[in-house]
Amino acid sequence: MPSETINLVVRKRDGVLYEGSAKAFSSLNEIGKFDILSMHSNFVTTIQGKITIHLTGGSKKEIDIENGVLRVKENKIEVYLGI
Repeated sequence: MPSETINLVVRKRDGVLYEGSAKAFSSLNEIGKFDILSMHSNFVTTIQGKITIHLTGGSKKEIDIENGVLRVKENKIEVYLGI
């Protein structure tokens, strides 16, 4: 049975902003808004504007950003901000 969550780490130069699991992740790239769910295919993109972490209890955490790089691989999202 596939996992219903995805592992996520959001880093900036001076530390980690979030590390844990999430139900989904949303952000913006040059094409527009996109969402990442559990078991997403491998994916790399630049991001801008904001990120939204959809937590397992139904709440969400929004972080305004200037820019960053996002990578999805093997049910894990890595976000590097301020790149």
